[in-house]
Amino acid sequence: MTESSPKGPANSPRQTLRAYEVLALTIGVVIGAGIFRSPSLVAGNAGSVDVMLLAWVVGGLLSIIGALCYAEMASAFPDVGGDYHFLERAYGRRLAFLYGWARLSVIQTGSVALLAYVVGDYLSVIAPLGPLSSTVYAALTVLLVCALNWTGVRIGAQAQWWLTLIVVIGLVVVIIAGLLVAPAAPGDAPATTSGSSAIGMMMVFVLLTYGGWSETVYVTAELKGSPRRMGMIMVTGLLIVTVIYLLANLAFVRALGMAGMAGSDAVAADVMRAAWGAPGAALISLAIALAALTSANATVITGARSSYALGRDVPALGWLGRWTSGRDTPGNAIIAQGGVALLLVAGGAFARDGFALAVDYTAPVFWTFLLLVGVGLFVLRYREPDAPRPFRVPLYPVLPAIFCLTCIYMLWSSVVYTGVGALVGIAVLVVGGVMLLVLQPPSREEKSS
Repeated sequence: MTESSPKGPANSPRQTLRAYEVLALTIGVVIGAGIFRSPSLVAGNAGSVDVMLLAWVVGGLLSIIGALCYAEMASAFPDVGGDYHFLERAYGRRLAFLYGWARLSVIQTGSVALLAYVVGDYLSVIAPLGPLSSTVYAALTVLLVCALNWTGVRIGAQAQWWLTLIVVIGLVVVIIAGLLVAPAAPGDAPATTSGSSAIGMMMVFVLLTYGGWSETVYVTAELKGSPRRMGMIMVTGLLIVTVIYLLANLAFVRALGMAGMAGSDAVAADVMRAAWGAPGAALISLAIALAALTSANATVITGARSSYALGRDVPALGWLGRWTSGRDTPGNAIIAQGGVALLLVAGGAFARDGFALAVDYTAPVFWTFLLLVGVGLFVLRYREPDAPRPFRVPLYPVLPAIFCLTCIYMLWSSVVYTGVGALVGIAVLVVGGVMLLVLQPPSREEKSS
């Protein structure tokens, strides 16, 4: 099926997504399983309630600053490739290839597998399927979200909207339980490690929990109306997330105390248990599974689009760059992404401690490329000063500089935290470098000539 539109040629992305659907994507890709795990790790490195809450506020503000930087580039250079496209314009197609390879091989596919295992772990608590229960549920999760989005962008976007709404309602229930129902815990504080290392580790987990906001730019070319709207959508989504995260942490600390938070492996379940006993704790297992499913669905939507852009630009991977216009979706890229995610699920490496592995495998690579995108804003302002920019980041160059400095600090902190785990990300890039030598994607200048 082929369908053309004034907003885009046949067999290419069209403007089909409504603002509320992109807002749901922004919120849903950020609010995942992290908010049910990170608060205890943040509390363990915070010396007081005020420091802990300040960390979540700072995390939200830094994410909003980053979103403003991305919004400028998305409005000036709207493309289904998102930051893959920004890197290509700023540094050339070869660096963009390394990023696209990293997303396909570990960043996005690894995130899908990790989130699928979270779904599997919590569904296994409710309805176990035997010794391989988590793996079976994880594989079914990957197949479900890939099938939904392969069927069409409308189905995937509507699923994202309803899943996000359910997850937000679930978090509101947890907030009510902690603030109004559960008995208040003593206001104690855990013993913490003072100094920059504790602050750095605390911010690694805070910003990891806010992570994903940059994924929204991958649907800029599919957003109805002016690309300028993307900035408002991203900022609105992150403001909503920040308020939810603050209220959730206030609920956790009221019901459990700082020491209770730091010592808990499941803060939301402990709060629900304190409020409503065993039924409340069981209910939160379903809520966490749905949160992970929501993020997995959003990750498939955005990850497939970067793979599509990679295939569009690299002839040897051209089969990835085929857009199914009748369904408005990169069908082959979704299949490839699902296949890699299933291999990771089958390997079982993510089943042990998926949350920690998410940091080890993806954080250093993620912050490296996020830094390059931030610097790319300065590069593109200098190289293409006359390019139309419907949205410009305010207080330039101050806010972009803050974003870049944040990325540098978080890159350093994530490497210190992960240690040898960072070698996995480096190995992925080395393999991508070898592939680069073999495939040799043309530069933008070479392709235009």
